[in-house]
Amino acid sequence: MVNKIWLALILIGFIFAALKGDINIVTQAAFEGAATGVTVCFGLISVLVFWLGIMRLAEDAGLVKKISKLLGPVVSFLFPDVPKNHPAMGYILSNMSANLLGLGNAATPMGIRAMQQLQELNPDKEIASPAMCTLLALNTASITLIPTTLIAIRLNFNSANPAEIVGSTLLATAVATAAAIVADRWYRRRSIRRKLPPTIPPTLSLKR
Repeated sequence: MVNKIWLALILIGFIFAALKGDINIVTQAAFEGAATGVTVCFGLISVLVFWLGIMRLAEDAGLVKKISKLLGPVVSFLFPDVPKNHPAMGYILSNMSANLLGLGNAATPMGIRAMQQLQELNPDKEIASPAMCTLLALNTASITLIPTTLIAIRLNFNSANPAEIVGSTLLATAVATAAAIVADRWYRRRSIRRKLPPTIPPTLSLKR
């Protein structure tokens, strides 16, 4: 689906450029976008390497384990159908801890491993389980204490105060996470109600 969207955007760009009579605009924009992408990537490498190193130091110092312990009761509440000692819980905790520190690149492998473990617990392999949906929602709208990637991008574009977005990012991700949890609880209760057997009205139960 995403490939179709990108293809449609490219075709629309070519069509409008052709109608305007200057097809070179598309070529110029493509090269400028490629150059900007490479520049941004080089700017991100140093910052991401730094924060990944900090993450490793935090992990060796036991900070990640402490965060995981603090998140343990919350994760048990959000994933009631996952056993506490299952490997999926460890990957979920690592994923959430990395997202809290704004290390999306480090959180992605943990999220993939958590999904694989949750798939083993899934009774229907063709449909995502409630736990898998919960993990996807939380991973997409995770509370971020330090938006590392955004700070790196702002640094790369010579922002005067690249860290000024910390407060607004924390507020926005907190609201997004709260909305994701509310929606997840609502859909869980809705699915449970659908699975409940239909009740027999008292008037019908008296009939023979």
